Amino acid sequence: MRSLFFTLLLLLPTVALAVPTVQPAMLPIGTGADARAAGTARMVGAMLEYTRWPTPRPVLRLCLAGTARYAGRLADISLSNGAQLQLSSLTGAGATRSEGCDALYIGQIDAAPMQGLVTGTRGQPVLTIAEDDPDCGSGAIFCLLYAPQTLSFQLNIDAVSRSAVRIDPRVLRLSKGGY
Repeated sequence: MRSLFFTLLLLLPTVALAVPTVQPAMLPIGTGADARAAGTARMVGAMLEYTRWPTPRPVLRLCLAGTARYAGRLADISLSNGAQLQLSSLTGAGATRSEGCDALYIGQIDAAPMQGLVTGTRGQPVLTIAEDDPDCGSGAIFCLLYAPQTLSFQLNIDAVSRSAVRIDPRVLRLSKGGY
């Protein structure tokens, strides 16, 4: 029995290498002056569509924090459930609080304020999306991943579990590292 256990341990790396790698869904964004902004709007719109809040939202308030490089087309988002999207910018003293936000889009911001924003949403029905966090270390639910002509995302399962919003489980299959 003991030798069988050690044989399995020796084979484990081989078995692990045989498992196919899952590629994240990549949205082609093309080239052009606002291609990334248009791609970001499509991606954020899809994220909003696959998110469920504890109660329906006839108006969905999307708050922007930090310097968002690719948020220029977020106002173009149209939701299929008929909810209206209202953009709001967190500035000044409100830049570190997400009260009244249903979704929080975080652009470039220093690590400490970003951490404060994200931590402040735990247990709240707020979808967090980080534009400039490729390692997804901020604790945001979604982290956008930009490549030269594509856009993908990473889903932070831990952040989803700490939030009062629910993400359609099929989204995990589309995210970086999804299974």
